[in-house]
Amino acid sequence: MHSLDDFISAREHLAQVLLSTKLIYSPIFSEESGNKVFIKPENLQKTGSFKIRGAYNKILKLSPEEKKRGVIASSAGNHAQGVAYAAKKLGIKAVIVMPQSTPLIKVESTRKYGAEVVLYGDVYDDAYKKAKELEAKEGYVFVHPFNDEDVLEGQGTIALEILEEAPDTDIILVPIGGGGLISGIACAAKLIKPSIRIIGVEPAGAASALEAIKENKVVELPEANTIADGTAVKRIGETNFEYIKEYIDEIITISDYELMEAFLLLVEKHKIIAENSGILPMAALKRLHQKNKKVVPVVSGGNIDVLMISSMINKGLVSRNRIFNFSVSIQDRPGELAKITQIIAQEGANVVKLAHNQFKNLSRFRDIEVQVTVETNGLAHIEKLTQAFREKNYEITPTK
Repeated sequence: MHSLDDFISAREHLAQVLLSTKLIYSPIFSEESGNKVFIKPENLQKTGSFKIRGAYNKILKLSPEEKKRGVIASSAGNHAQGVAYAAKKLGIKAVIVMPQSTPLIKVESTRKYGAEVVLYGDVYDDAYKKAKELEAKEGYVFVHPFNDEDVLEGQGTIALEILEEAPDTDIILVPIGGGGLISGIACAAKLIKPSIRIIGVEPAGAASALEAIKENKVVELPEANTIADGTAVKRIGETNFEYIKEYIDEIITISDYELMEAFLLLVEKHKIIAENSGILPMAALKRLHQKNKKVVPVVSGGNIDVLMISSMINKGLVSRNRIFNFSVSIQDRPGELAKITQIIAQEGANVVKLAHNQFKNLSRFRDIEVQVTVETNGLAHIEKLTQAFREKNYEITPTK
């Protein structure tokens, strides 16, 4: 295990490459969780995530002989960019093996940092095997994304920054993928403040750390099914498991629907865009049993595809009852449709989409179905709108 001096030394080394990610107070998340919430925005970091910390610390500590050999890594995202950036900064050759399915924007971002990109296989496991082959063949030094002491030491510098800025922090919420981030943060934070609670957050469809705790050994999940792709890890690191057992107080699992809701709030109230894995701690805030505590959720990254942003916002609106879909049957005669839109307007809702189906087989021959999507202010507004329709003798049916 590391000493506090190890983390302090790592922080000094990283000072030349890191951006300052100061804590951001969140009134909306504080209100909804019953705690004082201060966001740690690592999505604003260089390369768009915390990964630069561990990658740079690892590569910096290589021996002169190892640096001459160059480094290799396998990644479909943030780790790739962190290693590429660190290697370029230190004047070292970097090779990154990425699955062929990796979005082009991530491939190009990695190349722009000066790395040689090798596209291989369909999934991460294929890329990992290829990277290990090249390591053996070419003599490169492999930089693991999480199962590495120097990498987790770099990630732990986040805890130093949090507790320097907010020494009265009671809880730090950290996403768990392979376990490198939470291992470093938990170890460093407990060395500074033993009473602090470190809570890990995993997607429910890829809860490999929680399963390891239950079994008291590292296990491999049969699948990792989640939109939080950066934490879709079927097996946590062996090294990281030892830290998790020693330092983690609790693990919370989050559904994809909860992620969508948290994503929307973060965008709307803070104008902060984060990737799905990065917002796990934000979604976990509503799950905390503790109240009136100072809580710091670590938003670990912000590298998200533009099309995914649109999808997350739309689904988040539905999840928070800001978008309401329903159907209503009306008589097939002039003026009936206008009555429907008038009720909606009187109740202050906004029509997003409206369509009618004359061929729907309804109970009365001359009835047609109208399918409506409206924008509302939330659940209370939906209930008021539903009541307004009922008073006009229309029954509406919520739809997906």
